[in-house]
Amino acid sequence: MMAGSLCIAHPANEAVLKTRSFIRVLPLALLLGVSVQLLGSPLDCSKTCVCASNIVSCSRMNLTNVPTTLPQYIAVLDLSFNSIIKLLAGWAPEELNTLHTLMLSHNGLNFLSSEAFAHVKNLRYLDLSSNDLRMLDEFIFEQLEQLEVLLLYNNRISQIDRTAFSSLLELQRLYLSGNQISRFPLELVKERSRMKMLRLLDVSSNRIKALPLHELQALPAWLKNGLYFHNNPLSCSCELYDVVAHWQLKELSSAIDFRDSHTCVLPGPQKEKMSILDLDKVSLNCSEVKIMDEVAYLEQKLVLDCDTKQKDLTKTWALPGNILVSQANKTAVMRRDGSLEIGPLELEDSGVYTCYATSDSINETLYVTVVVLNSTMSGGIENMKTAYTTLVACLVSLVMVLLYLYFTPCRCTFCPGHGLDKNSPRDSLHSSTISIPQAHEETGQEKVEGGGFPYRHVALLQCKDQLEQNGRLNPKVKEDKDRKGDDRERRQSESVSSVCSDTPMML
Repeated sequence: MMAGSLCIAHPANEAVLKTRSFIRVLPLALLLGVSVQLLGSPLDCSKTCVCASNIVSCSRMNLTNVPTTLPQYIAVLDLSFNSIIKLLAGWAPEELNTLHTLMLSHNGLNFLSSEAFAHVKNLRYLDLSSNDLRMLDEFIFEQLEQLEVLLLYNNRISQIDRTAFSSLLELQRLYLSGNQISRFPLELVKERSRMKMLRLLDVSSNRIKALPLHELQALPAWLKNGLYFHNNPLSCSCELYDVVAHWQLKELSSAIDFRDSHTCVLPGPQKEKMSILDLDKVSLNCSEVKIMDEVAYLEQKLVLDCDTKQKDLTKTWALPGNILVSQANKTAVMRRDGSLEIGPLELEDSGVYTCYATSDSINETLYVTVVVLNSTMSGGIENMKTAYTTLVACLVSLVMVLLYLYFTPCRCTFCPGHGLDKNSPRDSLHSSTISIPQAHEETGQEKVEGGGFPYRHVALLQCKDQLEQNGRLNPKVKEDKDRKGDDRERRQSESVSSVCSDTPMML
């Protein structure tokens, strides 16, 4: 029975052992399955992908991971329209030095490993558009020093680290439209920090409310030509109109191609949208923008810029009269950057200067009108100083006249406060004309104490025929012709001294 019981118990023990083995193997199988899922299945050019020479296209194959065992000679890899939501560091376990184009659009991608591009350093074209990326960390593209085109439009990017693109030394085109960016990335185009090769920056259709207008206006035309910022909730202002209108007059692509999409938000609670180029007609009534001529003075030197819409063009200049600039011309010298220095200027230098910019596929012509004024800069300054001095002298003279008319001190014997009797003939208004003999008879004195001379008024101005002078009445002494026989009256009339003012006139 013991043997029978042992035989019966053996199958039970065997079942227990199998169960335990399965439990132990299950975690390992799950781990291997996850690893296989994360790494992806091997490349199958007959079922999941299309392989044509060095191009591998796995688009619209419902892939969740990048296929493994990619060939070393691959140059283009298309993984768009799949479900690859994470791009991990190990998707390319080996160096793929010939891969220059990687397309990962429309995948729902929301995570990029900092080492995701460690083995594809020679990428020149990277498409990450139409995904679910929300932020770009620092040095996220650090390994891609050869990258020329980067597509990040139609994501949910709201934060971009200032160093995210700092390693992209060869980047020429950067597309950031259709995101949630609220700050204009000025560091990408500013003079000292910008990427030297960048020719196109698209930040349209974002949430940018303000632009660094002064910095943008100072950029060269070849960079402004590829700077797209339309369809943003920008605040309307005349400065914004000035920038867009100038770009429109210069026929820059960024302004002409999307003319109707350059809108702004008017101030006020309604937040009404309107075209930026219409701000000079309604609402803010901004001044019309015109391209001004270059104005200079005689003997001055002037630098004319050949600000072309394309970079690295061969430039030549022609003087007024279509005379090409040559080394024999001493007053017109072409600089290394393509600008033209002219001067010392003379009146004959006025006219239209022409810059011809050419390349193998592009021809561009710019015209600059120069107006030379018939005066030197120093002469103009001297004339201004003379005019200013004359104006000041006139103002001082006017003040002196007003002071004389209204603030001249009163020194007359009949002025208020002198305690004189107004009824006395000598203290009346007629006392300004005094007869010396009459005063002598009334006082009975010929001299004052000390043997001095008799007191007399001295008339500084004689104006017998005027009715008034210096604000005071000047009575006209009438000679009585009917009393010619009266000697006393005759002596008075002969000795009359007319006094207009006893206060000297100040000029």
